[in-house]
Amino acid sequence: MHKTNLITMLRHSVMALLCLWLFGTSAQAFRNDVSSFKLANGLEVVVIPDHRAPVVTHMVWYKIGAADEAPGESGLAHFLEHLLFKGTDKIKPGQFSKTVARVGGRDNAFTSLDYTAYFQRVARDQLPLVMEMEADRMNNLKLTDALVLPERNVVLEERRSRVDNRPASRLSEQMNAAFYVSHPYGKPVIGWQHEIQALNRDKAMAFYKKYYAPNNAVLIVAGDITAKDLRKLAEKYYGSIPSKSDLPKRVRPKEPDPQAARRVTLKDPRVTSPQIQRSYLTPSYTTAQRGEAEALQVLAEVFGSNSTSILFQSLVVEQKIASVAGMYYSGNGLDSGRVGFYAIPAAGKSIEETERAMDLAIADFLKKGFATEDLNRAKNGLIAEAIYAQDSQNQLARLYGTALVTGQKIEDIREWPKRIEKVTSKDVMNVARKYLLLKRSTTGHLMPSKKSQPAKQNDRAPVKEAK
Repeated sequence: MHKTNLITMLRHSVMALLCLWLFGTSAQAFRNDVSSFKLANGLEVVVIPDHRAPVVTHMVWYKIGAADEAPGESGLAHFLEHLLFKGTDKIKPGQFSKTVARVGGRDNAFTSLDYTAYFQRVARDQLPLVMEMEADRMNNLKLTDALVLPERNVVLEERRSRVDNRPASRLSEQMNAAFYVSHPYGKPVIGWQHEIQALNRDKAMAFYKKYYAPNNAVLIVAGDITAKDLRKLAEKYYGSIPSKSDLPKRVRPKEPDPQAARRVTLKDPRVTSPQIQRSYLTPSYTTAQRGEAEALQVLAEVFGSNSTSILFQSLVVEQKIASVAGMYYSGNGLDSGRVGFYAIPAAGKSIEETERAMDLAIADFLKKGFATEDLNRAKNGLIAEAIYAQDSQNQLARLYGTALVTGQKIEDIREWPKRIEKVTSKDVMNVARKYLLLKRSTTGHLMPSKKSQPAKQNDRAPVKEAK
């Protein structure tokens, strides 16, 4: 899902990442009723009880995403996501979503670089129905050219509307391609146009048969259900699906340590408000040394997460050189993470002036550090953001799912508050000085060309994930 405003999109992205690792204000407030078990065929099952209403959210996460595609087949994971709605011998094309809607539920799916997930939200008594249907398409997908080729055109149109016609999305895509010189995170989830055009039924089915299996998936059910009841249902509907003994290991090229700063400039006549984006390569929660990811999370909160942060106060409030400025840490990748900065020049200020001011603010921070009260504010902010996640059944399922398919465990999530509490100002400054080096960065400028016309709101929204 894509937001139509740069500030809103980035703020919500940061909130989601912050919430991913925290579910309470203290050890006492942290929920400890989340449990898991594994079926004989390797399917991992997670139960998140929520008995406030007779509703459940049922999700199946596959440990396969765009970064796992073979060279020349970008967009295949996302394409297959679309095709899973095309039916089996039991379910006719298009009937899956209609059946869910008919019982008053809703469903959808999404693809990222590291995973693909499918979900339904239904009344408690309809859980067996959606489990039966989801289990059916885990193992019994049926495809024909008559179904596949028109859907390929749908994906091409999706790319045109979400990427090609949005200047900020095209900038993000080009920045990612420059940011990663070896790792497949540099490819777009939705795929390059010429490679989407070459996708077909045979490639889709080969990908499906290779990766869609219970021992490559995580089933998460949040809502009005107990572990005992869910185990019976999981065994009934998923337990008979055979595992894949030849499931490939997720071995990806390692990104080399960056040696030179990279720059990308995109000009488009539809842009009226220039913007700056910059990313620094960092480890993720899965790959970081102990404590580094937590320190990066606090760094982002201290320096640029909101209107009280150091960067916003400097560029927007004091210097009035930017109308928007911020920072975030994206740490939920299987192989790496990133720290991102963004800014929009204020009226009458150039993009070059704004970038210089951002660079000076970063340099000043690296030299002088920050106050203890800023550290406390950051930790309190992380906690406050996370509290809201507990109110959303769907978000809880997404948060646990993202963590578990990118190398984390339930225990890691439970211990996150304690690890955040241990982060010191020294820890924050150590990771800032280690990773906020220009040679580790890619900077993007989005600028108007000579022929300029009013920009649409969604021209300002970088694409984070294709759906």
